[in-house]
Amino acid sequence: MRDRVTGYWTLAWLGLISNIVALPTIILITIFMPPYRAANITLASSLGWPAAIVGIISSSALLAERKWGVTLTIVSLSMVIAGTAPYSIVRLIRLKEGIFGIGSFTLLIALLSIMALLYWCNPKHRRSIRP
Repeated sequence: MRDRVTGYWTLAWLGLISNIVALPTIILITIFMPPYRAANITLASSLGWPAAIVGIISSSALLAERKWGVTLTIVSLSMVIAGTAPYSIVRLIRLKEGIFGIGSFTLLIALLSIMALLYWCNPKHRRSIRP
């Protein structure tokens, strides 16, 4: 008999939906944010889209209760943190765009991703899911 893990299904569905929404959002941010346009395009193509695609695959694996879905989710969240944390710090410091800019939005995404990463790193996820 498997243990029930609280929040598993909620976060798996939230991950799938948010990664699907992230794909067009990344395009809109890349096109319509004029400062650092080259940096936006570079981060979007090298880290943003791959992280969202890996996130879609990992969320689908979590919904199918595959054990490797947890590992792939950890990889996807690490990619998101690696991209959004430095990007948000640079935008907040260099552009001084205030609390309602893209820098604050990406910092919020980085903090939420850190909390999700802590949740998925819990060893009980690797014990409770079928192989």
